[in-house]
Amino acid sequence: FFYRYWFALKYGCQAAFKQNSSRDASETSPPNFIQKQAVDVVTDINMLRIFKTFLETAPQLFVQIYIFMEHDKNNFCQYAAIIMSFCGISISTVDYQISLRKSLPDKDEFRVLPKLVYLFYKLLTITSWILSISLIALLSVRSSVILLIFLWICGFTWTLKQHTTFCTSKKMEYLYRTVVGVILIFTFFNIKGRKTKLFISIYYATHTVVTLGILFVYMFWKPSIIEEIHFIIVSILTILSLVSGIIFLVVYYRCFHPTAYCRPQACSDEVDGETGQKDRVEIGRFQNFIMQ
Repeated sequence: FFYRYWFALKYGCQAAFKQNSSRDASETSPPNFIQKQAVDVVTDINMLRIFKTFLETAPQLFVQIYIFMEHDKNNFCQYAAIIMSFCGISISTVDYQISLRKSLPDKDEFRVLPKLVYLFYKLLTITSWILSISLIALLSVRSSVILLIFLWICGFTWTLKQHTTFCTSKKMEYLYRTVVGVILIFTFFNIKGRKTKLFISIYYATHTVVTLGILFVYMFWKPSIIEEIHFIIVSILTILSLVSGIIFLVVYYRCFHPTAYCRPQACSDEVDGETGQKDRVEIGRFQNFIMQ
């Protein structure tokens, strides 16, 4: 983070001072090129925040809900912590999408209404899925761990098939794919910016089937670890969140998702801060960068 912030401040200050000293700045002038570099670095920072969110906040939220449903004694702080965690995860995905739109050409501006639709799509689908996994944990912690590992293997395998080239070394690339596999456990992530209609349909259809399967298992099993009234409330929240999230998903991809895809740019993106490789093959940022 400190490394990225340093370059963001550096490029931002350079662009600001040079822009003030040059009134006639075109798209290919140094001030605008440096400003583009600053936007790209900020996008990388938001990408790292996404990694931190799904590696740290999402597992903590899962444990919070498990403890909340297992024990009868609850207080306002627990409710507030769970709600803030859900909102924090969703807002981090929106922040990343905003900065990503700015860093890629041929993208419409992310206005207020699309931001809200995208936020509710992420918030509701993630809420439904984490509640479902928490229900499994109440039945059997081992079963929930096995399910999470299986889902991670599926996500990691898919990232391998995408042949991503984001990092400069194979070891870091595999680490990057491992982290993306963790993100795919909780929400959809289009790794290479390709058309996502088929993949996202399969992803959320699978989540819907698994969620309904978990609720049916609870209906017939009727475990004593959770009271019936609590199960009814959690089931209603899970189903409503799932249905509402998919509705917002459809609305977003129907009305607000950009349809124009990136064209190769005149200069290549800097990967992991290496600025000296000027002889590298020219590749558009879209081909080298995560896209949700």
